[in-house]
Amino acid sequence: MRAGENMNKLRVLVIGSGGREHALAWKLLQSPVLERLYVAPGNAGTEPWNIPISAQDISGLVEFALKEDIDLTLVGPEDPLSLGIVDAFQEAGLRIFGPAKAAARLEGSKSFAKMIMERAEIPTAKWEVFEKADQAKAYIKDLGAPCVLKADGLAAGKGVIVALDLDTALQAVDEIMDGNFGAAGKKLLVEEFLEGQEVSLLCFTDGTTARSMVPVQDHKRALDGDEGLNTGGMGTYSPPPIWTPELERSVMRDLVNPTLKVMAELGTPFQGVLFLGLMLTKQGPKLLEYNVRFGDPETQVVMKRLKSDLLPILWACTEGRLPEADLEWKNEAAVCVVMAAPGYPAKYPKGIPIHLPETRDEDSVIFHAGTKMKDGLLESSGGRVLGVTASGKTLQEARDKAYALVKNVDFPKAHYRRDIGVKGLN
Repeated sequence: MRAGENMNKLRVLVIGSGGREHALAWKLLQSPVLERLYVAPGNAGTEPWNIPISAQDISGLVEFALKEDIDLTLVGPEDPLSLGIVDAFQEAGLRIFGPAKAAARLEGSKSFAKMIMERAEIPTAKWEVFEKADQAKAYIKDLGAPCVLKADGLAAGKGVIVALDLDTALQAVDEIMDGNFGAAGKKLLVEEFLEGQEVSLLCFTDGTTARSMVPVQDHKRALDGDEGLNTGGMGTYSPPPIWTPELERSVMRDLVNPTLKVMAELGTPFQGVLFLGLMLTKQGPKLLEYNVRFGDPETQVVMKRLKSDLLPILWACTEGRLPEADLEWKNEAAVCVVMAAPGYPAKYPKGIPIHLPETRDEDSVIFHAGTKMKDGLLESSGGRVLGVTASGKTLQEARDKAYALVKNVDFPKAHYRRDIGVKGLN
C-alpha cells in the first residue's frame, strides 16, 4: 500500500491523554482514509473516541488492538515508549508508529543520548554524569555557575534545573538526587550553560530518512518574561522568525542525519518522531536534548500548520517509505496558549468547572489536556488543562485570535502566560 495512494480505510488507536493526543486525534479525524478512531485513555476533548485503558497498560492495549483489528497505533507519551510498547505490539504482529525500547533510550536516558551525540560528532554542551551527590558538587564548584542540571531519566519535562548561581546549583543536586524524581534522579547530568534562543524541531523518521516538521518555540517557564518554575510547557508558536532554510539544512545535515546513522549502526534504527531541542548559539546550533515523540504543546501548533493528511505520513514511516509521503505545510503562523490550573506547576486544585464558548473563529481550536467530564459537565483534572490554539496570516494575527479565545473561556482563576509569541514579534 503506497502512502496516500489507494489506501484502505484504517482503524487507528492513539495512546495518551494530553493536549498532544487531542491535537493528533483532531488531525487524524480529517483524514479520508480513517475508518475508526480510538483514544486510550483520552480526555474530555476526545470523549467520543475514548477507551478506558491506561497508556501504561501495554498488555491491555495489545489485547484491545488485536480484538478491534487496529491497523495502526500512534503513541503520544514517552513513558509507554520507554516501557517497550512498540516491541510488544510488533511481537503481536501489530503495526505501530514510534521507536522501539532500545531506541527510546534517546529520551529515557540523557547519558545514553550524550553518548550518541558524542559518537555522531553532534555539537552539544560539555557534560559529565554523576551517581554520587558529593562528586557532582565538587565538579560544579570547579565548573562554576551558571550551569544546567538534569535528571538522567524521564521526569515529565520537569527534571531540568538551570542554575544561575552556585548555591542554586548545589541545592539542585540534592533536589534531583534525593528521591524527588525517583529512579530518574539516580544519575545526574551536569552541563555547561549555553546562551541563545531555543527552538524545537520535530522530524518524521522511518529508520533511514528524516523529514522535518515546522520549527516551534516553546515557553517552558511558568511566568511571563521566562520567569518562575520550569513546566511541561506554557505555550508555543510557529514559525520563529530566527529560523531560516539554511539553518534547517545545516541541522538536518549535521544533527539529524548523523543521529539516524549512528542509531542504525548500533542495531537500533529509529522510527517515529525524533524531536530535537536546539540552542541557537553564536557558534551555530547545538543540541540540548532528544525527545522520541511528538512534543506537548508543540504538536498543537504543528498539527494546525500541517496541510497534508497525517495518516499516510505515519503509515509511510512504518513502511520505511517516508520519501514517498506527501508532506506540505500551510504558509501561516500558529500560536498555542496553555491555560493551567491555579498554582501550576506547584500544588494545584482539580475539579474546577469549565465552560467553553459555543462559537469560535474557524481558525481557532481548543485542545483539551487535563480535563474530564463529570455528570455531563466539563471540569479540570490536571495541571495543564487547555491548549487554546489559533492560526493566522501573521504571528500577530494568530496571537490576537488565540488570546481573544482565551478571554472567552470560563475557567475560574486559570493561570496562563500573556506573552506567548512575543519574542517572535520582537
